[in-house]
Amino acid sequence: MSMLFYSGSYPSPKKDVRQRRRRKKGKGTESELKKRRLSAEQVSFLEMNFGSQQKLESERKAKLASELGLDPRQVAVWFQNRRARWKNKQLEEDLKLLKSQYEAAANEKRELEAEVMELREKLSVAENEIVRLTEGSNVTSKAEKSSSPSSSLMGDFEPEQPNNFMIMPDNISINTLEWFNYYANLF
Repeated sequence: MSMLFYSGSYPSPKKDVRQRRRRKKGKGTESELKKRRLSAEQVSFLEMNFGSQQKLESERKAKLASELGLDPRQVAVWFQNRRARWKNKQLEEDLKLLKSQYEAAANEKRELEAEVMELREKLSVAENEIVRLTEGSNVTSKAEKSSSPSSSLMGDFEPEQPNNFMIMPDNISINTLEWFNYYANLF
């Protein structure tokens, strides 16, 4: 039995070499290889056409190219680049709008938070005043009942109090805010 050996090289399975296409140096004239700039008239004409319609059909592309003396591919590339610039401009404008809306909302939030703090302070003051008046009315009514000679004749009947004085009975459980609203409507 004889063994055969391969003396050549095996291709590497890991390498995926891609080659770029290159223009041959001798092909075409120098004017064909040089990038062609558009004149101001050509650009304004293309801008006017872009304003009417951003997409470019093949018939329209050929018509524009022949009117401007350009290659149809150059017209197509100009429209593609112009759409990209237009889209970026739209995104920038949308971003500016969103930023201004965010700033307006943030300012409104700060104003509302300040208003809430002010209302909480007023509520706290009102609750403290209610507590103070309740404690004062309980002490006064007990002293009046014990010192009044007519208290035995009239029983638990109390004369009507003026509108600017708040009385909160001990046996009634009611929210402080409800009392505040009730008495605030009386004034």
